Amino acid sequence: MPNSTQAPMALDDADPELADLLAQEAARQFYCAKLIPSENYASLAVLQAAGSVLANKYSEGYPRKRYYEGQQLIDPIEELAIARAKALFGADHANVQPYSGSPANLAMYCALLPQSAPNQRVLALGLPAGGHLTHGHKVSATSRFFAFAHYGVDATTHRFDFDAIVAQAREFKPALIVAGCTAYPRIVEFDRFAEIAAEVGALLVADMAHIAGLVAGGVHPSPVPYAAAVSTTTHKTLRGPRGGLLLCKAEHAQAIDKAVFPGLQGGPHNHTTAAVAVALKEAAQPAFRAYAAQVISNAKALAETLASEGLAVVTGGTDNHLVLFSTMPLQATGKQAAKAMDLAGLEANFNSIPFDPQPPMNPSGVRVGTPSLTSRGLRESHMRDVGRWIARAIRGKDDSTELGRIRSEVFDLMAQYPPPGFEAPYPARP
Repeated sequence: MPNSTQAPMALDDADPELADLLAQEAARQFYCAKLIPSENYASLAVLQAAGSVLANKYSEGYPRKRYYEGQQLIDPIEELAIARAKALFGADHANVQPYSGSPANLAMYCALLPQSAPNQRVLALGLPAGGHLTHGHKVSATSRFFAFAHYGVDATTHRFDFDAIVAQAREFKPALIVAGCTAYPRIVEFDRFAEIAAEVGALLVADMAHIAGLVAGGVHPSPVPYAAAVSTTTHKTLRGPRGGLLLCKAEHAQAIDKAVFPGLQGGPHNHTTAAVAVALKEAAQPAFRAYAAQVISNAKALAETLASEGLAVVTGGTDNHLVLFSTMPLQATGKQAAKAMDLAGLEANFNSIPFDPQPPMNPSGVRVGTPSLTSRGLRESHMRDVGRWIARAIRGKDDSTELGRIRSEVFDLMAQYPPPGFEAPYPARP
């Protein structure tokens, strides 16, 4: 018989302190309205795969070419994830090992711009206009290894100004052009970026981390036909675990794989790979296409409501899952607004808007999205309620009683729509 030190212990018994924190977080996620556009709810099946015994196994290398033994079942799991990624997105090659989107981007740059390449220049969307840190922002390691220049958006429409982008590309002569964003509420015209890349002799790469689920659901154009390589996270609109994924043309497959391992990473996280495989299967179902379409319909309804409440919606609306708006018309900075919303049970993030006069840590805007609420089954009528709650919270940012009233109303609605991944009995109301 095993002694007491070997007996299995559930988390509640092994670490009550941590178990209590997890229980509180579960309750918070259950009752608050999750509006951060980069977040979602993974299904119970995805969570079960992510929390499986696969976390115990090391598997440096690739299927059938490992540096450790005992891979008889790991290899088919990774091969399943690869096959599903290729089929879902129509890609020649897929690498499912990146730990997240940031190392996936760095691996993509390293693969397509090896040290021997004479031109290490990259043109990408600037962070103030809706780009990402890993698109060469000065605080990111990507800016240390490559020479980035950044394009922006039109000063009036806040949409891509392709005449300005092509002029900049002709002058800068990049080897890579990155199409992708984290706070751009409109369609990304990958075909137009491909034309510019071809004209200046650059490779096009795409970062579709935010819109991968919309691409999989057929409601946003895919970058795969146009780009040499595509990076993405596997959560956000794709509703998988926290992880990364790379897709590429066949000619770049070897370089992409070498850049991930051994270039940047050691052993893959097999439990995450399995959870990615589950999420990719879910995303291939007809129900997911309906989900993706509803995400956009909900975002449009939310944008319209926010505008009707006096908030300044960037670009005047949205074509995707997110809405970016200035809170200044309601006499609040983005940070003040986001903090007030959080107290009201509305979880979002303060965010710079294009040409923002405010500093990044206290900007003029807030970024919200509909992936999570849509996963819970909410529809357009609910988004109008959410939009009105947001405006009330911003107007009442200094009124704790009003924020408490809104929080109670939010909790009442959320209790009627349990999120995926939660099993009854549901958490007690905080």
